[in-house]
Amino acid sequence: MAQSVRVRFAPSPTGYLHVGGARTALFNWLFARQHDGVFILRIEDTDLQRSSEAMVQGILDGMQWLGLEPDEGPFFQSSFLEQHRAAAHRLIEAGKAYYDFTPKRETDDRTVKEKIVERAIAQEQSGKHANPYRDLPVSEALERVASGEPAAIRLKTPVSGVSRFNDEVYGPQEREYSEIEDLVLVRSDGHPLYNLSVVVDDIQMRISHVIRGMDHLTNTHKQVLIYQALGAELPVFAHLPLIFAPGREKLSKRKHGEVVSVTTYRDRGFVADALVNFLALLGWSPGDDQELLSRGLLIEKFSLEQVNKAAAVFNFKESDARDWTDPKALWMNGEYIKSMPLGQLTPMVSEFLKRAGLWRPEYEAEEAPWFAHMVDLLRARYRTLIDFGELGRPYFADDFEYEPAAIKKNLKDDKLKELLPELASRWTSLTEFSHESTEAALRSLAEEAAVKPGLLINAARTALTGQSVGPGMFEIAVTLGKERSVERLKRAIHVM
Repeated sequence: MAQSVRVRFAPSPTGYLHVGGARTALFNWLFARQHDGVFILRIEDTDLQRSSEAMVQGILDGMQWLGLEPDEGPFFQSSFLEQHRAAAHRLIEAGKAYYDFTPKRETDDRTVKEKIVERAIAQEQSGKHANPYRDLPVSEALERVASGEPAAIRLKTPVSGVSRFNDEVYGPQEREYSEIEDLVLVRSDGHPLYNLSVVVDDIQMRISHVIRGMDHLTNTHKQVLIYQALGAELPVFAHLPLIFAPGREKLSKRKHGEVVSVTTYRDRGFVADALVNFLALLGWSPGDDQELLSRGLLIEKFSLEQVNKAAAVFNFKESDARDWTDPKALWMNGEYIKSMPLGQLTPMVSEFLKRAGLWRPEYEAEEAPWFAHMVDLLRARYRTLIDFGELGRPYFADDFEYEPAAIKKNLKDDKLKELLPELASRWTSLTEFSHESTEAALRSLAEEAAVKPGLLINAARTALTGQSVGPGMFEIAVTLGKERSVERLKRAIHVM
C-alpha cells in the first residue's frame, strides 16, 4: 500500500462507549495494525451542551479496557475551531463559498416573514442553489459582515454534474449535484458545522482511510465536495453496516440503556479479548467457520473486503438474569475463561472476589497455589468472571445458601440423615485425604448400606456446595480440604 495508513475513531462524547462505537474503533484499530499504520482518537466535542468530561472519560475507559489505546490522541475537535473557520474563509476568498445573510429566525415583522416565504418558494421552484446571496460580490459581503450583520457561510455546490466516490464496502456511490443544497459550513454565530470540521480535521491529520458507520454514508457526498473545494485528496471511504437490536431496530444508547455499554460488559465479568472477538464478528467474517479468534488472528485476517453489507443483529436481553446478553457473546466469553492462561485469569477473578467480599490476602501469598487450583477447577463451568463471586461463593466461603432445587433433588432421601454423618466420620479417619481415598470410603459405605453410589455422590456435592451441579465431587472435597468437607457433610443434615 503506497500511502501510509492513518485512521481515526472520532466519537462524540454525548454518552458512554457503546458496542456500535466500539466495533467501529476496533475495525479501525485492526486495519491500522494490519498495515503498520497509525490509529488516532479524536473526540468530536463541539456539541458543548451535550458533551461532558465524564462522557469523555467513559469513552477513554472503555477503549483502554478493550485494549484499543490510540497511537495518537486523544485530540479534541473543539481545540481546532479556528482552523475550521479559517478553512471556510479561504473558500470565501477562492469564490467557492459565500456569506448567507438570510435571517436566522423569523420575527414578528410581517414583511420579513413574507420575504422568507417568497424566498423559500423561489428556491423550491429553481433548485437548491437559488440563494439570493450566492453571487453577491465578496467585497459587498465583507462590508456587511464588518458592519456586524450576522451571516452564515455556505459552500457553493456545483449546479450540474454528479458527485462520485467509491466505498470499500458498498461500492460506487453517485449523487446528482442538483440534489445537494449549498451546505452551511459555519453558522451565523461563528460555529463551524460537522461536515466542515470533520473534513478539515481529517486533512490536517492526514487520514488515509475513513472507516465509520454507514449512517454517515449520506454525508459523504457533501464532504467530498468540501475536500474538492479545499483542493485536498480524497481518503478511502469504508462504511460499516449498522448493528440492529433484537427486532431489527437500530441500536440506541437512549433506548437500550446500559446493556449496550462497553463498561457494562467489563463490570459484569467479560474478558476484554472475548468482547473484542465478539464485536469483530458483528458485520465481518474471516471467510471460514472459525469463531474464536485471538487479536493476532484478527489482525492477520481482517479486511474491508470481508465486511458485510447487511446489518448485524445483536441479540441481547434487557434483564439482570445470567443470560442478559447475546448467547454467542456469553458462550464466547466462557470459552475464553476456559482456555486462557491461568496466570492471566487469576488476577481477573481476584477483582470479582474482592467485589463480592470473598477475597483473602492469603490467596496471593501462602494460599496462591490453592487459589489457582480452585480457579482452574471452576472455570470450565462459568461464563463470566462475576460467576466466580456468585456461583463460586461456596468454594471461597463457608457462609453460603443451599439451592432449594438442589435440596429437593439430592437431599430428599431419609437414609441420608444417617449416611452423611457416617461418611463424615469415615472421611475424618482417613490418613490421606485424596481423590482415591475419599471415593473408596464413599463407595464402601454405599455398598454396606445397599444404596447406589450416585445417591451419596450427589448428596455430598449438595452438602459441600449447596448446589446440584459443579466440578467432580471428590475433586471438590479434596480442594476444600478434610476439615471443611467433613464440617459441611455434618451441617447438611440441618437443611434436609
